[in-house]
Amino acid sequence: MPMIHIRLAVVAGLVIWIAPLAAQDWTQWRGPARDGLIRAFKEPASWPMTLTRRWNVEVGTGYATPLVVGDRLYMFTRQGENEVMTAFDAASAKVLWRTSYPAPFKMNPATAPHGPGPKSTPTFAGNRLFTLGISGIVTAFDAASGKQLWQRPADPVEPLYHTAMSPLVVGNQMILHVGGHDKGELASFDVATGKVRWTWNGDGPAYGSPLLFDLGGTPQVVTFTQKNFVGVSLEDGKLLWRRPFTTPSNTTSQTPLLYKDMVLQMGRNNGVVAFRVAPGNPEWTTSEVWRTEEVSAHMSDAVAVDNVLFGLSHLNSGQYFALDLDSGKVLWRSEPRQAAHAAIARAGNTIFSLEEDSELVVIRLNREKFEPIARYKVAASDTWSQPVISGNRIFVKDVSSLTLWTIN
Repeated sequence: MPMIHIRLAVVAGLVIWIAPLAAQDWTQWRGPARDGLIRAFKEPASWPMTLTRRWNVEVGTGYATPLVVGDRLYMFTRQGENEVMTAFDAASAKVLWRTSYPAPFKMNPATAPHGPGPKSTPTFAGNRLFTLGISGIVTAFDAASGKQLWQRPADPVEPLYHTAMSPLVVGNQMILHVGGHDKGELASFDVATGKVRWTWNGDGPAYGSPLLFDLGGTPQVVTFTQKNFVGVSLEDGKLLWRRPFTTPSNTTSQTPLLYKDMVLQMGRNNGVVAFRVAPGNPEWTTSEVWRTEEVSAHMSDAVAVDNVLFGLSHLNSGQYFALDLDSGKVLWRSEPRQAAHAAIARAGNTIFSLEEDSELVVIRLNREKFEPIARYKVAASDTWSQPVISGNRIFVKDVSSLTLWTIN
């Protein structure tokens, strides 16, 4: 793991902080590999009592994770009746460009406490930014200038709780599940033109993001739908396998994980399940390896650390847990009532958990017990977005503002 160096420059007698070297780009939902792994981070010898706040700016509402690419920061939010993509200088928060489009919509009363979104994190790839708006508008922007390259309008019917899915970009394909819960389709769009390359319309969208797994030697898009967990061919969208899967209120919002050759399936009141996928003639098959009902997950994604799964179970009003990935055995559970939601990332054996009450908890992964080592208040309002850790910088999005903190 590369060393992180903090550089200080002295100009006219003032000490000016300069961004750290070897900071990791954060280009999409849950990081470069969509797995919550922070690769460019060196833990301090001792954690400070407080973090240092560098800047705070109003950016608009929504749950989208900020993206960090080089010295730029990209943020997708709602401002009034518009959805807005903004590029900032990451060190100073100076606005480099801002592009918006009209996006009026009527909220489902059940989602009113969540705010008007957007809930989907953009994806940066090939110097383009791809977004999914709260009502289903799909847009591609030029990342250098902010120019809108193409846009697909919202469908007449949208998911019951609006959209919450981050685009998957693989080569010249951008993949999203669009449309309503009864008439949606998983679609591959050409990244340059927005032209549809293939679709699979076997089920409507859920609220988790698709991933690319290589299973049985075949690259495939793996995602939850309204009533299923599916794998479709990356090449043509052909359905390869399907497992029935539902949660209460059909609010599946998990991001699948791959451990060795096993797919990890989680969801509210469904426990944690590991299964294998095997090609067949003509149909592929799935076989369960292990299952546990002791822990489960609602809206909080877990991380894998070596052979341990670390996450926040929604059971018992929120319990952190560690689970052995080879056997499915639960190693420990924390005391109840930890948090209703936590956005989790990890660097080596260090876990960062941003709880919804704006507390960032730093946890040492321990197979024997729950071991928090530092707690920091990082916002003045609720925090439902994923924190972005890049070098010694921590970017935190709350209800309507974005803050840069540093670990000194």
